[in-house]
Amino acid sequence: MNSIKIEIPSLTENIRIIESFIDNAKDEYNIDDDIYGNIMIAVTESVNNAIRHGNDRQNNKNVLITLHLEQNIITFTVQDQGEGFDYENLPDPTSPENIDKPGGRGIFLMKHLADEVKFRDEGRIVQLSFYVTK
Repeated sequence: MNSIKIEIPSLTENIRIIESFIDNAKDEYNIDDDIYGNIMIAVTESVNNAIRHGNDRQNNKNVLITLHLEQNIITFTVQDQGEGFDYENLPDPTSPENIDKPGGRGIFLMKHLADEVKFRDEGRIVQLSFYVTK
């Protein structure tokens, strides 16, 4: 079992720190390219949501990212210090009234790219799990 944690202030430019974190994990754990792409998009989207929506871009609030590898599952946990949100009742970004809206696709994307997505602590914690082969 391996776990690595990183904590960043809520600044969108810190997304590149997360990209490097994921790159290092790819090398460390020999993650396949196809899964790596899904991880990169889903995790950076989740961190971006935590910064923008969860912590409302308040740079005195942090986002904590944990990578956990157990057997053939790599899980990224993204935690913000915000108010949480109602993740059970999100508008469907594919419905006709939302198709032209610029936002609202992040969680939809995460659910399609990750093998499992779980929300905890009223939406302040998102767990993204990916099945990897060794």
